[in-house]
Amino acid sequence: MNHQTTIAAIATPPGRGGVGVIRLSGPKAYGIAAQLSQQTLPRNRMAAFRKFYDAQGQILDEGLLICFALPHSFTGEDVVELQGHGGPVIQNALLQRVLELGATSAKAGEFSMRAFENGKMDLVQAEAIADLIDATSTAAARSAVRSLQGTFSAKINQVLEQLIHLRLHVEAAIDFPEEEIDFLADGKILNLLEGVQDAVTAVQRSAKQGQLLREGLQVVIAGRPNAGKSSLLNALAGHERAIVTDIAGTTRDILHEKIVLNGLPITLTDTAGLRETVDVVEKEGIRRAVKEINQADLLLLVYDLNENDDPLALAQHYFKEAQGPKRLILVGNKADLAQQTSLLTDYQGYRHVSLSAKEQTGIEALVDVMTTHAGFQPEEDSFIARTRHLDAMRRTQAYLADAHEQLIDYSAGELVAESLRLAQNALGEITGDFSADDLLGKIFGSFCIGK
Repeated sequence: MNHQTTIAAIATPPGRGGVGVIRLSGPKAYGIAAQLSQQTLPRNRMAAFRKFYDAQGQILDEGLLICFALPHSFTGEDVVELQGHGGPVIQNALLQRVLELGATSAKAGEFSMRAFENGKMDLVQAEAIADLIDATSTAAARSAVRSLQGTFSAKINQVLEQLIHLRLHVEAAIDFPEEEIDFLADGKILNLLEGVQDAVTAVQRSAKQGQLLREGLQVVIAGRPNAGKSSLLNALAGHERAIVTDIAGTTRDILHEKIVLNGLPITLTDTAGLRETVDVVEKEGIRRAVKEINQADLLLLVYDLNENDDPLALAQHYFKEAQGPKRLILVGNKADLAQQTSLLTDYQGYRHVSLSAKEQTGIEALVDVMTTHAGFQPEEDSFIARTRHLDAMRRTQAYLADAHEQLIDYSAGELVAESLRLAQNALGEITGDFSADDLLGKIFGSFCIGK
């Protein structure tokens, strides 16, 4: 990235609004702001009312101008914010004038990337900005704030310190083989290694909760026609989202609804009823239903308690890939008609919930089973996490396990040292201590323009 350039972008969402913000960052930011306003700039961090002029000296807009001098700014560079009116026409005209005066249009995430490269934040904190903007629940927003404030980074850095301390001991054992004490076999290095493994496991457990908060859970509702799938979606969503009739096959396409249950963001998907049919449209709906089922994190197989259906037989017939306790919850609907009293049971090793979607009884029990099944247990100090964080920790654990094997079985100090080096590199990817350029480009490229 060329930090000799000055970047600019509209930092507020598209559309009409009372205020629109244009942000500049770089060595020319102050000079551009002075030419634009045709006045001396206000003191740093002091808002001043200014008129903004075009190349012919005509007033383009008016509003507040604020300067943030390096290094005490978001990016660590000279930053200027122009707070004018929020109409798209005037904002684009003002941005065009800023570009004429020497700025360059910012790429997605370029402000945050400059902040990262200038040491204003690490990679986890930079990602937390985007996660805070995209948060779909209060719990996710709070967790993103904790990551932004450095909670996740502090945990990773603490483990990295333990890992570096361990590497020093291993390197010392390799460098001084003539010592009478066999440092590789005296137990200290093994204790340190197992301590690092335990620490990574603890962070990994919290990160999985953060990933669920960020990405949510994809839950698909499936079953035969008239089993009550759409009624269940409406009951979970809390409003009449899907059409419910007594006619079999009412739902013929995929229906999505985003909700939050027990603090967990969930995307509910209602699908076409599963049955043999010659109807071309219904066949296509069933094909799409099976596709959604096989991609689901969690599958609610709904069946009518008043019928003699075997829900597992239905599962085996339509979606063999969805079998297994990790993905499948059996939901017996119309418990009010079947006069069922027991809500939670086990059915051939699968969790089973009896409920009435129409009367909305047993819904809370189902929600508890879903969140427990997903392994969601939000913590007070939870932090937001991404799939790449979990992947980095998975690879870290694999390298540590390899180091453990080399130490116990072979006392191969050089191989232990190499595995620990790879573990440190993998863990360092999380905060950006060790990151490939293509990884950085992919991460910041997903940000908003102007952030």
